[in-house]
Amino acid sequence: MAKNFSFLALASALYLTLPLTGCVSTTAPRYTIDSQTYQAQGKNERIHFIVLHYTVGDNERSIKTLTTGNVSAHYLILNNDDDKIYRLVSESERAWHAGAGGFGGRTVLNDTSIGIEIVNDGIATQYRDALKNGTLDYHPAEHYVAFEDLQIKKVAQLVQDLAKKYNISPTNIIGHSDMAPSRKIDPGAKFPWQRLYTEYGIGAWYDEFDKQFFMNQDEFAAATIPEIKQAFRKYGYQINDNDAWDKASRDVIYAFQLHFRPQQPTGNMDLETYAILKALNKKYAD
Repeated sequence: MAKNFSFLALASALYLTLPLTGCVSTTAPRYTIDSQTYQAQGKNERIHFIVLHYTVGDNERSIKTLTTGNVSAHYLILNNDDDKIYRLVSESERAWHAGAGGFGGRTVLNDTSIGIEIVNDGIATQYRDALKNGTLDYHPAEHYVAFEDLQIKKVAQLVQDLAKKYNISPTNIIGHSDMAPSRKIDPGAKFPWQRLYTEYGIGAWYDEFDKQFFMNQDEFAAATIPEIKQAFRKYGYQINDNDAWDKASRDVIYAFQLHFRPQQPTGNMDLETYAILKALNKKYAD
């Protein structure tokens, strides 16, 4: 009797569930996504920037940091003698590489950029503590570690492809220091921005004729600090509006020099730095 009762109870339960599952599978309509009939004009690419970094570590440490920690990048270029460029994060996803800062009127660059990490020690070991005694405000060019030639060739191929794919402006191919000058100094004074521009057409660079023209003018001597800071903002840098070259403002100057006058990054505003800034604005921002 108990067996018959159990069988009947089970049969009843199954019977009660059948109409419910039947409704889900047979009556719910399926609608087609039409992406061809209408097209919106008010749109643009999500990706506006390429941000270049160095890892401050060897291959093993860099891989571990970028794959297991709370920091990441879309691409990683090791210093191996191989033919590989490693993609760690899909371009459609947000990598955690940029942090606080901004450039070109945009902030939260993680949302609008592709990050490329290059294995490099950054500052040579013997100079890591050079700023602590207060005799130096900024690392000079010779403190930085050079990149491998193969790494630069890989960077060139990757950035060329990405810039073309997403129609990225030359001025939006930047270093981490350009967007976060008070926090970061990478990719540093040994990263060959001029070579990438000259040999591969990557990024922005000034015309030497324009630089010499502005150096021969009397504008720098008469320019006020607010006027010079406005010129930095015009190019894309975030800089305060204090009427002084305070530390935060000098950090911007140093970042600019790391990019466009890497042989002599001092953090001090001078005629050559001013002439380069004016030449860049003439070429890209006027």
